[in-house]
Amino acid sequence: MIEPLYIKSREGLSTGPNIGKSRTAVEYLARKIGLETLRSNFPILGISVRGKPLVYLDNAATTQKPQMLIDAVNRYYSRENANVHRGIHYLSEKLTDRYEEVRTKVRGFIGAKVDCEIVFTKGTTEGINLIASSFALPRLKQGDEILVTYMEHHSNLIPWQIVAQKSGAKLRVLPITDDGLLDLSYIDEFLSDRTKIFAFTYVSNVLGTINPVRDLTKRAHEVGAVVIIDGAQAIAHLPVNVQEIDCDFFVASGHKMYGPTGIGILYGKAPILSEMEPYQTGGSMILNVKLDNTIYAHIPHKFEAGTPNIEGVIGLGSAIDFLNSVGMYNISAYEEALVSYAYQRLLEVPGINIVGPFEPRTGVLSFTMDCAHPHDISQILDEEGIAIRAGHHCAQPLMERLGLPATARASFAIYNSVEEVDLLIKALHKVRKIFG
Repeated sequence: MIEPLYIKSREGLSTGPNIGKSRTAVEYLARKIGLETLRSNFPILGISVRGKPLVYLDNAATTQKPQMLIDAVNRYYSRENANVHRGIHYLSEKLTDRYEEVRTKVRGFIGAKVDCEIVFTKGTTEGINLIASSFALPRLKQGDEILVTYMEHHSNLIPWQIVAQKSGAKLRVLPITDDGLLDLSYIDEFLSDRTKIFAFTYVSNVLGTINPVRDLTKRAHEVGAVVIIDGAQAIAHLPVNVQEIDCDFFVASGHKMYGPTGIGILYGKAPILSEMEPYQTGGSMILNVKLDNTIYAHIPHKFEAGTPNIEGVIGLGSAIDFLNSVGMYNISAYEEALVSYAYQRLLEVPGINIVGPFEPRTGVLSFTMDCAHPHDISQILDEEGIAIRAGHHCAQPLMERLGLPATARASFAIYNSVEEVDLLIKALHKVRKIFG
Protein backbone atom coordinates (compact mmCIF):
# COMPACT_ATOMS: atom_id res chain seq x y z
CA MET A 1 0.00 0.00 0.00
CA ILE A 2 1.27 3.48 -0.85
CA GLU A 3 2.03 5.52 2.24
CA PRO A 4 0.39 8.89 2.94
CA LEU A 5 2.63 11.90 2.41
CA TYR A 6 3.05 12.68 6.08
CA ILE A 7 4.82 9.36 6.74
CA LYS A 8 7.96 10.99 5.33
CA SER A 9 8.13 13.49 8.18
CA ARG A 10 11.51 14.28 9.66
CA GLU A 11 9.92 16.36 12.41
CA GLY A 12 6.94 16.34 14.71
CA LEU A 13 5.64 13.74 17.13
CA SER A 14 5.61 10.68 14.91
CA THR A 15 7.56 9.12 12.09
CA GLY A 16 4.71 7.03 10.75
CA PRO A 17 1.66 4.87 11.28
CA ASN A 18 3.31 2.47 13.76
CA ILE A 19 2.86 4.84 16.67
CA GLY A 20 1.10 3.15 19.59
CA LYS A 21 -2.67 3.03 19.32
CA SER A 22 -3.33 2.80 23.07
CA ARG A 23 -4.90 5.33 25.40
CA THR A 24 -1.48 5.80 26.98
CA ALA A 25 0.01 6.76 23.61
CA VAL A 26 -2.73 9.32 22.96
CA GLU A 27 -2.32 10.82 26.42
CA TYR A 28 1.43 11.04 25.91
CA LEU A 29 0.97 12.92 22.64
CA ALA A 30 -1.68 15.13 24.25
CA ARG A 31 0.87 16.23 26.84
CA LYS A 32 3.46 16.87 24.14
CA ILE A 33 1.16 19.22 22.23
CA GLY A 34 -0.20 20.85 25.39
CA LEU A 35 -3.77 19.77 24.72
CA GLU A 36 -5.25 21.32 27.86
CA THR A 37 -3.83 24.75 26.99
CA LEU A 38 -4.74 24.31 23.34
CA ARG A 39 -8.38 23.57 24.23
CA SER A 40 -8.55 26.70 26.37
CA ASN A 41 -8.02 28.75 23.20
CA PHE A 42 -11.43 27.64 21.89
CA PRO A 43 -14.15 29.44 23.89
CA ILE A 44 -17.00 27.28 22.63
CA LEU A 45 -15.43 24.15 24.10
CA GLY A 46 -16.25 25.52 27.55
CA ILE A 47 -20.01 25.68 27.06
CA SER A 48 -22.63 23.19 28.21
CA VAL A 49 -25.24 21.55 25.98
CA ARG A 50 -28.43 20.23 27.60
CA GLY A 51 -26.69 20.44 30.95
CA LYS A 52 -23.65 18.46 29.82
CA PRO A 53 -20.18 19.67 28.75
CA LEU A 54 -20.01 20.03 24.98
CA VAL A 55 -18.26 17.18 23.19
CA TYR A 56 -17.88 18.44 19.64
CA LEU A 57 -17.34 15.60 17.15
CA ASP A 58 -18.71 17.18 13.98
CA ASN A 59 -15.43 18.62 12.74
CA ALA A 60 -15.76 17.25 9.21
CA ALA A 61 -18.74 19.59 8.83
CA THR A 62 -16.95 22.57 10.35
CA THR A 63 -14.29 23.13 12.99
CA GLN A 64 -14.53 25.45 15.97
CA LYS A 65 -12.60 28.71 16.04
CA PRO A 66 -9.65 29.72 18.23
CA GLN A 67 -9.69 32.96 20.21
CA MET A 68 -6.86 34.37 18.08
CA LEU A 69 -9.12 34.22 15.02
CA ILE A 70 -12.03 35.80 16.88
CA ASP A 71 -9.72 38.58 18.05
CA ALA A 72 -8.31 39.13 14.56
CA VAL A 73 -11.76 39.49 13.01
CA ASN A 74 -12.90 41.79 15.83
CA ARG A 75 -9.76 43.92 15.39
CA TYR A 76 -10.38 44.13 11.64
CA TYR A 77 -13.92 45.45 12.08
CA SER A 78 -13.14 47.74 15.02
CA ARG A 79 -9.78 49.23 13.92
CA GLU A 80 -8.93 48.31 10.32
CA ASN A 81 -12.10 48.22 8.21
CA ALA A 82 -11.72 49.46 4.63
CA ASN A 83 -11.88 48.06 1.12
CA VAL A 84 -8.81 46.48 -0.44
CA HIS A 85 -6.99 47.08 -3.74
CA ARG A 86 -8.90 50.30 -4.41
CA GLY A 87 -8.04 53.08 -1.97
CA ILE A 88 -4.92 55.19 -1.64
CA HIS A 89 -5.68 56.16 1.94
CA TYR A 90 -4.01 54.73 5.05
CA LEU A 91 -6.64 52.15 6.04
CA SER A 92 -7.04 50.74 2.54
CA GLU A 93 -3.31 50.50 1.93
CA LYS A 94 -2.60 48.81 5.27
CA LEU A 95 -5.48 46.38 4.89
CA THR A 96 -4.50 45.54 1.33
CA ASP A 97 -1.05 44.64 2.60
CA ARG A 98 -2.55 42.39 5.30
CA TYR A 99 -4.89 40.79 2.78
CA GLU A 100 -2.06 39.93 0.41
CA GLU A 101 0.12 38.74 3.30
CA VAL A 102 -2.49 36.05 3.91
CA ARG A 103 -2.11 34.93 0.30
CA THR A 104 1.60 34.51 1.02
CA LYS A 105 0.76 32.51 4.16
CA VAL A 106 -1.49 30.20 2.18
CA ARG A 107 1.21 29.74 -0.46
CA GLY A 108 3.70 28.71 2.20
CA PHE A 109 1.20 26.54 4.06
CA ILE A 110 0.43 24.34 1.05
CA GLY A 111 3.82 24.61 -0.64
CA ALA A 112 2.86 26.51 -3.79
CA LYS A 113 5.60 28.16 -5.83
CA VAL A 114 4.33 31.72 -6.03
CA ASP A 115 1.58 33.83 -4.48
CA CYS A 116 -0.28 34.25 -7.77
CA GLU A 117 -1.14 30.54 -7.73
CA ILE A 118 -3.48 31.16 -4.76
CA VAL A 119 -7.04 32.28 -5.52
CA PHE A 120 -9.45 33.16 -2.71
CA THR A 121 -12.91 31.63 -3.17
CA LYS A 122 -16.01 31.09 -1.05
CA GLY A 123 -14.90 27.53 -0.34
CA THR A 124 -14.19 24.13 -1.86
CA THR A 125 -17.49 24.08 -3.72
CA GLU A 126 -16.88 27.38 -5.51
CA GLY A 127 -13.30 26.38 -6.24
CA ILE A 128 -14.38 23.22 -8.04
CA ASN A 129 -17.13 25.06 -9.89
CA LEU A 130 -14.63 27.71 -10.97
CA ILE A 131 -12.32 25.03 -12.40
CA ALA A 132 -15.22 23.22 -14.06
CA SER A 133 -16.54 26.41 -15.67
CA SER A 134 -13.36 28.28 -16.57
CA PHE A 135 -10.98 25.41 -17.31
CA ALA A 136 -12.87 22.24 -18.16
CA LEU A 137 -15.96 23.37 -20.06
CA PRO A 138 -14.13 25.39 -22.75
CA ARG A 139 -11.65 22.55 -23.40
CA LEU A 140 -13.61 19.30 -23.29
CA LYS A 141 -15.41 17.76 -26.25
CA GLN A 142 -17.25 14.62 -27.21
CA GLY A 143 -15.05 11.56 -26.77
CA ASP A 144 -13.13 13.04 -23.85
CA GLU A 145 -13.50 11.54 -20.39
CA ILE A 146 -13.68 12.93 -16.86
CA LEU A 147 -12.72 10.53 -14.08
CA VAL A 148 -13.98 10.82 -10.50
CA THR A 149 -14.31 8.21 -7.74
CA TYR A 150 -17.09 6.68 -5.70
CA MET A 151 -15.79 8.57 -2.67
CA GLU A 152 -16.62 12.04 -3.92
CA HIS A 153 -18.62 14.64 -2.05
CA HIS A 154 -21.43 16.02 -4.21
CA SER A 155 -19.32 19.16 -4.68
CA ASN A 156 -16.78 17.12 -6.62
CA LEU A 157 -19.36 15.19 -8.61
CA ILE A 158 -22.23 17.43 -9.70
CA PRO A 159 -20.04 20.07 -11.42
CA TRP A 160 -18.47 17.27 -13.50
CA GLN A 161 -21.89 15.87 -14.35
CA ILE A 162 -22.84 19.29 -15.71
CA VAL A 163 -19.58 19.70 -17.63
CA ALA A 164 -20.06 16.25 -19.17
CA GLN A 165 -23.64 17.04 -20.20
CA LYS A 166 -22.69 20.37 -21.77
CA SER A 167 -19.48 19.28 -23.48
CA GLY A 168 -20.39 15.77 -24.59
CA ALA A 169 -17.57 14.29 -22.52
CA LYS A 170 -18.13 11.05 -20.64
CA LEU A 171 -18.10 10.91 -16.85
CA ARG A 172 -16.53 7.76 -15.41
CA VAL A 173 -16.34 6.64 -11.78
CA LEU A 174 -13.40 4.70 -10.33
CA PRO A 175 -14.71 1.90 -8.06
CA ILE A 176 -13.85 1.33 -4.42
CA THR A 177 -13.26 -1.90 -2.53
CA ASP A 178 -15.65 -3.23 0.10
CA ASP A 179 -13.31 -2.03 2.84
CA GLY A 180 -13.35 1.56 1.58
CA LEU A 181 -10.19 1.95 -0.49
CA LEU A 182 -9.91 3.00 -4.11
CA ASP A 183 -9.84 -0.16 -6.22
CA LEU A 184 -6.60 0.53 -8.06
CA SER A 185 -6.81 -2.82 -9.88
CA TYR A 186 -9.13 -0.93 -12.26
CA ILE A 187 -6.89 2.11 -12.72
CA ASP A 188 -5.59 1.14 -16.18
CA GLU A 189 -9.13 0.53 -17.38
CA PHE A 190 -10.45 3.87 -16.16
CA LEU A 191 -7.41 6.08 -16.74
CA SER A 192 -6.48 6.34 -20.43
CA ASP A 193 -5.46 8.85 -23.06
CA ARG A 194 -9.15 9.78 -23.30
CA THR A 195 -9.06 10.99 -19.69
CA LYS A 196 -8.66 14.75 -19.70
CA ILE A 197 -9.54 15.40 -16.05
CA PHE A 198 -9.09 13.27 -12.94
CA ALA A 199 -10.85 14.85 -9.94
CA PHE A 200 -10.64 13.06 -6.60
CA THR A 201 -10.70 13.63 -2.87
CA TYR A 202 -7.58 13.54 -0.73
CA VAL A 203 -9.57 12.24 2.28
CA SER A 204 -13.11 10.86 2.13
CA ASN A 205 -15.58 12.77 4.29
CA VAL A 206 -17.46 9.50 4.94
CA LEU A 207 -14.80 6.79 5.01
CA GLY A 208 -11.88 8.80 6.36
CA THR A 209 -9.72 7.05 3.76
CA ILE A 210 -6.47 8.83 2.87
CA ASN A 211 -5.95 8.40 -0.85
CA PRO A 212 -2.46 7.98 -2.42
CA VAL A 213 -2.53 11.40 -4.03
CA ARG A 214 1.02 11.48 -5.38
CA ASP A 215 0.70 8.14 -7.10
CA LEU A 216 -2.71 8.98 -8.55
CA THR A 217 -1.40 12.30 -9.83
CA LYS A 218 1.61 10.65 -11.42
CA ARG A 219 -0.56 8.06 -13.15
CA ALA A 220 -2.92 10.75 -14.42
CA HIS A 221 -0.09 12.87 -15.80
CA GLU A 222 1.32 9.86 -17.65
CA VAL A 223 -1.83 9.84 -19.82
CA GLY A 224 -1.98 13.64 -20.08
CA ALA A 225 -4.85 14.22 -17.64
CA VAL A 226 -5.20 17.30 -15.46
CA VAL A 227 -5.54 16.56 -11.74
CA ILE A 228 -7.95 18.32 -9.37
CA ILE A 229 -7.74 17.40 -5.69
CA ASP A 230 -10.53 18.10 -3.21
CA GLY A 231 -8.51 18.82 -0.08
CA ALA A 232 -11.36 19.89 2.19
CA GLN A 233 -10.98 16.96 4.59
CA ALA A 234 -7.19 16.85 4.44
CA ILE A 235 -5.93 20.37 4.92
CA ALA A 236 -6.51 20.55 8.70
CA HIS A 237 -5.28 17.01 9.36
CA LEU A 238 -2.26 16.32 7.14
CA PRO A 239 0.73 18.32 5.92
CA VAL A 240 -0.02 19.32 2.31
CA ASN A 241 2.60 20.18 -0.29
CA VAL A 242 1.13 20.72 -3.72
CA GLN A 243 4.53 20.71 -5.39
CA GLU A 244 5.36 17.30 -3.94
CA ILE A 245 1.97 16.01 -5.01
CA ASP A 246 2.34 17.79 -8.38
CA CYS A 247 -1.42 18.28 -8.73
CA ASP A 248 -2.66 20.89 -11.19
CA PHE A 249 -5.41 22.19 -8.89
CA PHE A 250 -6.08 21.88 -5.16
CA VAL A 251 -9.13 23.25 -3.35
CA ALA A 252 -10.05 23.59 0.32
CA SER A 253 -12.40 25.44 2.69
CA GLY A 254 -11.35 27.78 5.47
CA HIS A 255 -14.10 26.76 7.88
CA LYS A 256 -12.81 23.16 7.97
CA MET A 257 -9.35 24.35 9.05
CA TYR A 258 -10.35 26.49 12.08
CA GLY A 259 -11.07 29.50 9.87
CA PRO A 260 -14.24 31.46 9.02
CA THR A 261 -17.04 30.33 6.77
CA GLY A 262 -17.34 31.79 3.28
CA ILE A 263 -13.63 31.67 2.47
CA GLY A 264 -11.73 29.05 0.52
CA ILE A 265 -8.47 28.29 -1.23
CA LEU A 266 -7.98 27.42 -4.87
CA TYR A 267 -4.44 26.53 -5.88
CA GLY A 268 -3.67 26.24 -9.56
CA LYS A 269 -0.41 26.01 -11.45
CA ALA A 270 0.33 29.48 -12.76
CA PRO A 271 0.55 28.59 -16.49
CA ILE A 272 -2.86 26.90 -16.33
CA LEU A 273 -4.52 29.72 -14.40
CA SER A 274 -3.10 32.26 -16.84
CA GLU A 275 -4.79 30.52 -19.77
CA MET A 276 -8.21 30.35 -18.09
CA GLU A 277 -11.03 32.83 -18.60
CA PRO A 278 -12.48 34.58 -15.54
CA TYR A 279 -15.24 32.82 -13.63
CA GLN A 280 -17.04 36.07 -12.81
CA THR A 281 -16.59 39.61 -14.05
CA GLY A 282 -16.94 43.06 -12.54
CA GLY A 283 -14.81 45.26 -10.33
CA SER A 284 -11.26 44.47 -9.19
CA MET A 285 -10.57 41.85 -11.86
CA ILE A 286 -9.66 44.26 -14.67
CA LEU A 287 -6.70 46.24 -15.93
CA ASN A 288 -8.60 48.40 -18.42
CA VAL A 289 -12.22 48.66 -19.54
CA LYS A 290 -13.57 50.33 -22.67
CA LEU A 291 -17.12 50.12 -23.97
CA ASP A 292 -16.16 47.55 -26.56
CA ASN A 293 -13.28 45.71 -24.88
CA THR A 294 -11.88 44.72 -21.48
CA ILE A 295 -8.37 43.67 -20.49
CA TYR A 296 -8.43 41.41 -17.45
CA ALA A 297 -6.09 41.64 -14.49
CA HIS A 298 -3.30 39.15 -14.06
CA ILE A 299 -3.70 36.05 -11.91
CA PRO A 300 -4.92 35.62 -9.26
CA HIS A 301 -6.98 38.81 -9.27
CA LYS A 302 -8.82 38.07 -12.51
CA PHE A 303 -10.64 35.34 -10.55
CA GLU A 304 -11.57 37.57 -7.61
CA ALA A 305 -14.27 39.87 -8.96
CA GLY A 306 -16.02 42.30 -6.62
CA THR A 307 -15.37 43.18 -3.02
CA PRO A 308 -13.87 40.07 -1.50
CA ASN A 309 -14.59 38.39 1.83
CA ILE A 310 -11.98 40.49 3.64
CA GLU A 311 -13.08 39.28 7.06
CA GLY A 312 -12.74 35.71 5.83
CA VAL A 313 -9.24 36.26 4.48
CA ILE A 314 -8.07 37.93 7.71
CA GLY A 315 -9.56 35.06 9.71
CA LEU A 316 -8.00 32.48 7.39
CA GLY A 317 -4.60 34.02 8.07
CA SER A 318 -5.14 33.58 11.81
CA ALA A 319 -6.27 29.99 11.29
CA ILE A 320 -3.05 29.23 9.44
CA ASP A 321 -1.09 30.88 12.25
CA PHE A 322 -2.85 28.56 14.69
CA LEU A 323 -2.15 25.44 12.63
CA ASN A 324 1.49 26.43 12.21
CA SER A 325 1.84 27.08 15.94
CA VAL A 326 0.81 23.48 16.66
CA GLY A 327 2.61 22.03 13.65
CA MET A 328 0.95 19.93 10.96
CA TYR A 329 3.14 16.91 11.64
CA ASN A 330 2.19 17.11 15.32
CA ILE A 331 -1.47 17.39 14.38
CA SER A 332 -1.36 14.41 12.04
CA ALA A 333 0.44 12.27 14.62
CA TYR A 334 -1.91 13.12 17.48
CA GLU A 335 -5.07 12.71 15.43
CA GLU A 336 -3.84 9.44 13.96
CA ALA A 337 -3.41 8.02 17.46
CA LEU A 338 -6.72 9.48 18.69
CA VAL A 339 -8.75 8.13 15.75
CA SER A 340 -7.09 4.73 16.07
CA TYR A 341 -8.00 4.67 19.77
CA ALA A 342 -11.58 5.70 18.96
CA TYR A 343 -11.80 3.01 16.27
CA GLN A 344 -10.79 0.32 18.76
CA ARG A 345 -13.17 1.63 21.43
CA LEU A 346 -16.06 1.65 18.96
CA LEU A 347 -15.52 -2.05 18.35
CA GLU A 348 -16.43 -2.64 22.00
CA VAL A 349 -20.02 -1.55 21.31
CA PRO A 350 -22.22 -4.56 20.40
CA GLY A 351 -23.80 -4.45 16.94
CA ILE A 352 -21.65 -1.62 15.61
CA ASN A 353 -20.28 -1.55 12.07
CA ILE A 354 -17.51 0.90 11.20
CA VAL A 355 -17.42 2.03 7.59
CA GLY A 356 -14.05 2.35 5.87
CA PRO A 357 -10.55 1.02 6.49
CA PHE A 358 -8.64 0.98 9.77
CA GLU A 359 -5.79 2.68 7.93
CA PRO A 360 -4.79 4.76 6.08
CA ARG A 361 -7.45 6.90 7.71
CA THR A 362 -7.73 10.29 9.35
CA GLY A 363 -10.33 12.49 10.96
CA VAL A 364 -13.52 10.56 10.38
CA LEU A 365 -15.25 7.49 11.83
CA SER A 366 -18.59 6.66 10.23
CA PHE A 367 -20.61 3.81 11.65
CA THR A 368 -24.00 2.15 11.94
CA MET A 369 -25.66 0.19 14.74
CA ASP A 370 -27.96 -2.77 14.23
CA CYS A 371 -30.42 -1.46 16.82
CA ALA A 372 -30.90 2.19 15.80
CA HIS A 373 -31.07 4.49 12.81
CA PRO A 374 -28.21 7.02 12.58
CA HIS A 375 -30.66 9.87 13.25
CA ASP A 376 -31.76 8.19 16.48
CA ILE A 377 -28.11 7.67 17.45
CA SER A 378 -27.40 11.34 16.87
CA GLN A 379 -30.42 12.42 18.91
CA ILE A 380 -29.49 10.29 21.94
CA LEU A 381 -25.88 11.51 21.76
CA ASP A 382 -27.12 15.11 21.61
CA GLU A 383 -28.93 14.53 24.92
CA GLU A 384 -25.48 13.72 26.34
CA GLY A 385 -23.97 16.92 24.93
CA ILE A 386 -22.20 15.07 22.10
CA ALA A 387 -22.40 16.57 18.61
CA ILE A 388 -22.01 14.14 15.71
CA ARG A 389 -23.43 14.08 12.18
CA ALA A 390 -26.02 11.67 10.80
CA GLY A 391 -27.14 11.30 7.18
CA HIS A 392 -25.68 10.70 3.75
CA HIS A 393 -23.00 13.40 4.24
CA CYS A 394 -23.50 14.79 0.71
CA ALA A 395 -22.20 11.53 -0.73
CA GLN A 396 -25.31 9.66 -1.86
CA PRO A 397 -23.63 7.58 -4.62
CA LEU A 398 -21.13 6.34 -2.02
CA MET A 399 -23.95 5.44 0.35
CA GLU A 400 -25.65 3.52 -2.46
CA ARG A 401 -22.38 1.67 -3.13
CA LEU A 402 -22.16 0.79 0.58
CA GLY A 403 -25.78 -0.30 0.68
CA LEU A 404 -26.60 2.18 3.44
CA PRO A 405 -29.22 4.95 3.63
CA ALA A 406 -27.10 6.88 6.14
CA THR A 407 -24.36 6.61 8.73
CA ALA A 408 -23.57 8.25 12.03
CA ARG A 409 -20.27 10.12 11.77
CA ALA A 410 -17.92 11.17 14.55
CA SER A 411 -15.18 13.42 13.19
CA PHE A 412 -12.19 14.62 15.14
CA ALA A 413 -9.94 17.66 15.43
CA ILE A 414 -6.75 18.55 17.25
CA TYR A 415 -8.69 19.73 20.34
CA ASN A 416 -10.52 16.42 20.90
CA SER A 417 -9.39 14.14 23.72
CA VAL A 418 -9.45 10.53 24.88
CA GLU A 419 -11.94 11.55 27.57
CA GLU A 420 -14.32 12.72 24.85
CA VAL A 421 -13.88 9.42 23.02
CA ASP A 422 -14.76 7.62 26.22
CA LEU A 423 -17.88 9.75 26.63
CA LEU A 424 -18.86 8.88 23.06
CA ILE A 425 -18.54 5.17 23.79
CA LYS A 426 -20.54 5.51 27.01
CA ALA A 427 -23.31 7.30 25.12
CA LEU A 428 -23.36 4.61 22.41
CA HIS A 429 -23.86 1.98 25.10
CA LYS A 430 -26.84 4.08 26.23
CA VAL A 431 -28.17 3.97 22.66
CA ARG A 432 -27.80 0.21 22.78
CA LYS A 433 -29.65 0.02 26.09
CA ILE A 434 -32.53 2.15 24.81
CA PHE A 435 -33.00 0.55 21.40
CA GLY A 436 -31.34 -2.86 21.81
